[in-house]
Amino acid sequence: MVARAYWQGQIKLALVSIPVEVYPATRSGAAISFHQIHEPSGKRIRYEKVAPGVGPVDRDEIMKGFEVSKGSYVLLDEDEIEAVKIESRKTLELVQFVEASEIDVLYYEKPYFIVPADDLAEEAYVVLRDALRQTRRVGLGQLSVRGRERLVSIKPCGRGMVMEVLRYADEVHKAQGYFREIGEATPQEDLLDLAVTLIEKKSAPFKPAEFHDRYIDALERLIEKKRKAKGGKRILEDVEEPGQQSGGNVIDLMAALKKSVGSGGRMPERSSSGTKESTASRSAKSGSAKSGSGKSASGGTKRAAAPARRRKSA
Repeated sequence: MVARAYWQGQIKLALVSIPVEVYPATRSGAAISFHQIHEPSGKRIRYEKVAPGVGPVDRDEIMKGFEVSKGSYVLLDEDEIEAVKIESRKTLELVQFVEASEIDVLYYEKPYFIVPADDLAEEAYVVLRDALRQTRRVGLGQLSVRGRERLVSIKPCGRGMVMEVLRYADEVHKAQGYFREIGEATPQEDLLDLAVTLIEKKSAPFKPAEFHDRYIDALERLIEKKRKAKGGKRILEDVEEPGQQSGGNVIDLMAALKKSVGSGGRMPERSSSGTKESTASRSAKSGSAKSGSGKSASGGTKRAAAPARRRKSA
């Protein structure tokens, strides 16, 4: 199903107006959210809005306050805030064109797909797309939507175009403040050559579907397992990562790089079921110690772990 349009309007280039629709190019990941539950009663935890010395307050008695000094606030009501919001406009005017390389990656915030609103708009849309591609430029403008004014860039993307919401300058930290302590020494040539060789050996086409959040995968398996067990209360011990040895050993960078290059740059395969197996092992040991027998805590045979649910790829 096609997502709901984020914005509908016209891209304006001088005297040319192109009717377009803008759709989100990304979606929220498979994040799992939890509710807080009062264990003895099984009831959800609720929060009340209270004022010290007053108690619970009604929603219409609450204002927004900006702290100007410790304990001192400038109060604003909803009408005052609404009055200064930028009116949403149906026109995105491209006011400047720059090379894509001029925009630091730190400024990019969120991408959107731009599509022509109808067949009549397609010709002008294609002209703008191909002109941007030929000149290797991106168009800049400000989009007024939902009360705010967003800085955006427009660039070609396959047969279409993508709009990127950009951060304003005061929203981005200067890199120099973090990197100034890094020395200017040039690395040894042989070390650099080995590192380049290792990178080349491990280079491959980018396939994002091959990467998964293993924590989310393990959490989904855990939830499914407990759901099938009818929500039985169970305490699971934390899985500890193997500890790294501490001490004054200095890593031999040359030896490590040579070893990596010699092995073809291969790394040990990551097991997506590592968390599950480790947790099951520790739970089995705990159950064995408590019951003193080879049976599970419930006295029956062990249940097979629920198969991992296949997550939809983006």
